Amino acid sequence: MANDNELQKNKLKVLFVCLGNICRSPAAQGVMQALIDSRGLSDKFYLDSAGTYGGHAGDLPDSRMRQHARRRGYDLTHRSRQIKGSDFEDFDVIVAMDEGNRRNLSRMAATVDEERKIVMMGRYITKYPHYDYVPDPYYEGAEGFELVLDLLEDSCQVLLDSLMEQMK
Repeated sequence: MANDNELQKNKLKVLFVCLGNICRSPAAQGVMQALIDSRGLSDKFYLDSAGTYGGHAGDLPDSRMRQHARRRGYDLTHRSRQIKGSDFEDFDVIVAMDEGNRRNLSRMAATVDEERKIVMMGRYITKYPHYDYVPDPYYEGAEGFELVLDLLEDSCQVLLDSLMEQMK
């Protein structure tokens, strides 16, 4: 039986990163996976998510995020984990949800090439001109989780189109 590394071979590996890996990054992973699946591209991508903070390691995504995502057809089953140094070697693209996450990731990058892998999710938001990042909904009400999903549905579409263009 093939191990996980063999299954990932020849796939573009994308890691979504937020603070605790319980709201934004697992939602981004779920939204992106649904887009990839709907386009029949599952053989071309491997997705994961992580947090810069490890205090939620092993937890499912926040129950509020799971509830709001489920209403839109996304099943978020990822278990939280903290980003590790080897992620910079293992992933081709590392997507930060906000500037604080990007700064933390940049400090962790061991080389300029590793730092070049970091992109901001806000770069791909097109339908919401007042946002250049994905805000943390943790201390917000329902509208915060809905906003995050709106932003991710928009930005994941654009990110996927961009990645597909780069793969040509």
